[in-house]
Amino acid sequence: MFVAEIIGTVVATEKDPNLLGITLLIVQPLDEERLPKGSPIVAADTVGIGVGELGLCTGGREAAMALPKPFVPVDCAVVGIVDNLDVEREKIS
Repeated sequence: MFVAEIIGTVVATEKDPNLLGITLLIVQPLDEERLPKGSPIVAADTVGIGVGELGLCTGGREAAMALPKPFVPVDCAVVGIVDNLDVEREKIS
């Protein structure tokens, strides 16, 4: 799982019939400092998140399992909305 900022939406005139009604989002994975990590990716929305919010994402087979029909062609899904993000650092003496 990883945290990502929702930076946009995808409009698809044609998509797999099992994805009808599923919103596709563009998400930017973030590191622990909330800085971009890697390239943006497309994710299926399972929670009704909006652009500018932070989401908890999952990838691989687990992403498809988060959707109403579990055998859909997705590699990433937003499965939670992040309300607060606290990172504690280990203090080195």
